[in-house]
Parts: sequence; C-alpha cells; structure tokens
Amino acid sequence: MTAGFDIATPNMARVYGYWLGGKDHYAADREEAERLLVTYPPLRDLVRENRAFVIQAVTWAARQGISQFIDLGAGLPASPAVHHAARAVRPTARVAYVDIDPIVLSHARALLATSDGVTAVDADLRDPAAVLTDPDLRAVIDPTRPVAVILGAVLHFVDADTARAVTTGYVRKLAPGSCLIISVACFDDEGVGKRLAAEYTAATWHNHSPADVESFFAGLELVGPGITEAQTWRAWLPEPVLRRRDGHVLAGVGRITRGR
Repeated sequence: MTAGFDIATPNMARVYGYWLGGKDHYAADREEAERLLVTYPPLRDLVRENRAFVIQAVTWAARQGISQFIDLGAGLPASPAVHHAARAVRPTARVAYVDIDPIVLSHARALLATSDGVTAVDADLRDPAAVLTDPDLRAVIDPTRPVAVILGAVLHFVDADTARAVTTGYVRKLAPGSCLIISVACFDDEGVGKRLAAEYTAATWHNHSPADVESFFAGLELVGPGITEAQTWRAWLPEPVLRRRDGHVLAGVGRITRGR
C-alpha cells in the first residue's frame, strides 16, 4: 500500500517479491530483505507458505462456483498468478488486481491484464466503496454476484481497528455467497515482533494478536479449520493446526452468508 518510485528506498512489494524468488528488486530491497532474515530466518518460508495458501484458497473458491476475484494489495506478479489458478478450474473467471503502487500496476498491466476479464486497478484497499465502484474494476467484476476478495498478507500493514473496518466494509458491500481470503503474519514472541517492526522500513508493520486476526473475520462463516497456519490450511480439515515456531501466517477463508 505504498505509492511512488524510489530505488534507494525499500519497497514492500519488491521486498516480498525478493523473498518469493522474483527478479524485480533493487539493492535497497535486497538489503532490507536479508537484514530481516537475520532477525527471523524462517521469514522467507512464511512468505512462500502465504503464497501457496492464497493459490489454494483461490482454487477452492473457484470449485465452489465463484468466478470473480479481487486481489487487494496484489503486489508484483507471482507464479502462478491468481487468474491462472482460478481459470484452471473456471476458464471464464474474471480477476481484478488492485494496488496503489505505480510499479506494481505497471507490471500488472504488462504481464497480467493481457486478456479479457483481467484488469489492474489503481485503488486503495482501505476504501471498499471506492474499490468496488472503480470503473476499471466494474468493467470485469459485478459486485452484485459472488466475489472472492483476497487480502493476502496486507492487513498487518494497518492497525487492528483499520483492518476490522476494511473487512467489515467489504462484507457489507458484497453479495451473499462471496468470500474473504485473509492471511496475516504475526509473532507469538513479542520481542521478535518488535524487532521486525522496528527493522522493517518499507512500511509500518503491526504484530496483530490471534484475537485481532479472529476479529477480522467477524460476520463471516469460517471454512474448514477456521483460522490456522497458512501452510496447514485445507478446506476439508475440521480443526486448525499450528506449528511450534514463533512466527505464523494465520490464514482463513470466511463466507458471506447473510444479505447486505
């Protein structure tokens, strides 16, 4: 959720892309990414587990009959892309990648929004009304029909009150049958969390508690195991599974079952 282009300043999309093995980063991004790995070496694993969860959740949503997807704070293109995963199940799936970072949008328009039904939208995920009424988004997404909204590893960049307002805002405006795919990085060891927050200069990072993460799903019917680690989320599992480590990507899928 950062805008502007400055290769001398770490950028959260480029840092995240570096951990995923991407090529679109600069020295400042690599230095920040490596410094954070010294503080918490499994960080790269958490990022990759998060990406795998997002693709798995998108695949699940497509199998439930959802054919529209909004990827909020989409970041730099990664493989497989959301529309590739969705279209592997539903070939006519439509996807809007939403971000405010001009470099992210440039890459998305060049590499992702190259076919009918896929677009890149310049909008701030923190304003659900603006996102859902944006003309570029509305060209491919019909909010009166079920939509899967992805908030993958972005809500830890806002405080808990803002995160709750964001998720509530989308829930209120989406059609029944829609779902929110949410993942949030958090650390049980508050000392590690504080060090990472202090050293992460690409954006302000908040170490949300598990209770905070649970509150982001308020009003939603949780799928399968509910809120669990990204690496262990499976729609068919009845209970959450947490690994023994300080850092987690807590993740889940919530369905909107009531009317707006």
